[in-house]
This record gives sequence, C-alpha cells and structure tokens, in this order.
Amino acid sequence: MERLLPRLRAVIELLIAVLLAGMVVLTFADVIGRRLFGAPIYGAHDITEHLMALVVFTGLPIVTLAGAHLTIDLFDRILMRPELALWRALIAVAVAAVLALIAWLFFRHAGNASAIAEVSQALRLPRAPLYYYMSLCSALAALAALDGARRALSGRDAVLPPARTETPA
Repeated sequence: MERLLPRLRAVIELLIAVLLAGMVVLTFADVIGRRLFGAPIYGAHDITEHLMALVVFTGLPIVTLAGAHLTIDLFDRILMRPELALWRALIAVAVAAVLALIAWLFFRHAGNASAIAEVSQALRLPRAPLYYYMSLCSALAALAALDGARRALSGRDAVLPPARTETPA
C-alpha cells in the first residue's frame, strides 16, 4: 500500500494537469474565436464548468491526505505540540464529518438530478454523473481526513516549528 499511494497520486495529479490544460486551451480558443472571428466555441462555458468541478473534486482527496488545505499557522507553535494530538485528531474527525456530509448531500442531489434528468444549459450534458463523482471524491476526502486523525493520534503529525533566533544587527 505504501508503494501504491505515490503512484496513484502521480496518476491523479497527471489527470488534474490534463484537465487544467484542457480548460486553458478551451478558454484560449474560445476567447480568440470570440474576439478575432466573432464566433465563440459553442458550449465552452458548460465544458469549463464541468472541467472545473472535476479539477477541484479530483484534487480534494489528495489535498486532504497531504494535509495541504489552506490554513493559518498563527497558532502552530502551540497546536502542533505532541500533547495536543487528541485535539488535532478531534479536529480531523470534525473535518471528516463535514466532508462526509458533503458527500451525502452530493449523492442525494445526484439522485434528484438523475430523477429529473438535469442537464447543462447549452450542451445538455447530464449532471448526475458529475454529482456522483463529486460525492465519491468528497467521501474519499473524508476517509483521508480520518487518516489525518490516525496520524495525529500516533504523533506522526506533530511538528514543532524551529525556535526563532534573533540575529544581532
């Protein structure tokens, strides 16, 4: 498993890079078509919208597993001490619960979207598969957050920042 995760992560990161590159190329071509030729790419907004959701939710489990969410490190000197491992684990469990709730809500929404045959505006792309994918990625992120709780309890996440040393001027 330890050797599989880095390979899986590399594949997912490559997929995200391809999706982002597709968004860039599509947006560039759409702008050029609109400005120079007066002919935008039909459905570019729909495709970009779907690609953005794929990029964000494909990356969510990786970011969560790496503990790379946007954070404020103002209190790291205090909170990252080994004796506060239980606190960090509880926070990770709370994050997992929120991500699980998001997964459940997307799953419910996907079922509703499937029942009413919800589609995108221009290209009529079905929305339910996208919502199911977003639900799956949110659930995987919840599992990754639980792994963060496990790491906190084992003390593998505790990092004391180096002490500041004043240099004479």
